[in-house]
Amino acid sequence: QVQLVESGGGLVQAGGSLRLSCAASGGTFSSYGMGWFRQAPGKEREFVTYITGNGGITYYADSVKGRFTISRDNAKKTVYLQMNSLKPEDTAVYYCATRVSGGSYYYTYNYHYWGQGTQVTVSS
Repeated sequence: QVQLVESGGGLVQAGGSLRLSCAASGGTFSSYGMGWFRQAPGKEREFVTYITGNGGITYYADSVKGRFTISRDNAKKTVYLQMNSLKPEDTAVYYCATRVSGGSYYYTYNYHYWGQGTQVTVSS
């Protein structure tokens, strides 16, 4: 069983930055790919970014490429999401999730454990 706890969300003006953290407990953290997803009101949960277990490979949604950076510290069992140049359309609840086995990193159904989410609000 893996437990995930996100933190770092908040209210920020457009153009600002936030850094989200996702702390894991249980399981073998370095074995898991980790993803960040987000869900805006009235919309489906969508892929934001993904990082492999050793941190060597990352993927980003086109909407955040060049602005967001995912990273991880396996010693601390934590994955981070640095968000720069934030836009009002980035407003959402952000979730981290653990991908234990195969399947595309892009789809929510390939993730086995989820955090409770952290709210990010970007004002214009």
